[in-house]
Amino acid sequence: MSTHTENVEELIGIVRESLKDKGFEIYPFKSRACDGMRDPIDECISHTVSSSISMCCPNQSVDVMYDFELLPSRRPKFLAQTAAHVAGAAFYYRASDVHNPPWGNKKMFGVCIHPRLGGWFAIRALLIFKDVLMGEEFQPRDPPDCVSRQEERIELLERFNFHWRDWSYRDIIPVEERYSLQQKEYFITPPAQRGALLRQWGFMTESDTDKQS
Repeated sequence: MSTHTENVEELIGIVRESLKDKGFEIYPFKSRACDGMRDPIDECISHTVSSSISMCCPNQSVDVMYDFELLPSRRPKFLAQTAAHVAGAAFYYRASDVHNPPWGNKKMFGVCIHPRLGGWFAIRALLIFKDVLMGEEFQPRDPPDCVSRQEERIELLERFNFHWRDWSYRDIIPVEERYSLQQKEYFITPPAQRGALLRQWGFMTESDTDKQS
């Protein structure tokens, strides 16, 4: 078993750059059959992750779970935001992180915030590198608490739960990058209409769109 993580870091970099603004341009919609196609972004993600693993970690055993995969019970295969928090990647802010919450017993959903990207990211997959061992010196790191003030946490959770459509919760902190206008248009488009949008942009053929629907 290997104790080196260079290939893992390379894989993360390739996936991130491949999907940044250009994921649909890279993914070959026009060259493969789309029978039984899921949401195109799910297809794009799974294609990019699997091909990147083959490129960077061909000799490693990697378990992959995607955010769109469900167990027979219809529950998600993994809790994406919890995984990001445990991995030290992004802090998962929940109502329990607010002292004397103003919502009483009202259900409030939590949300992850990244120190550089704010809320402008998505947790699409969980990769478990079964052959990578961390030495005894390894210390798990806590995710950066970038929304530390109580009033800001209240504002974050209220924006996310009550006004998520306006994107404002994603800018709760200053960010280095945001989704492009094209990414925004894709995500606000109802899922049933996304194939037609991709065809309009030239990323899918008419026959591909028909197969998706």
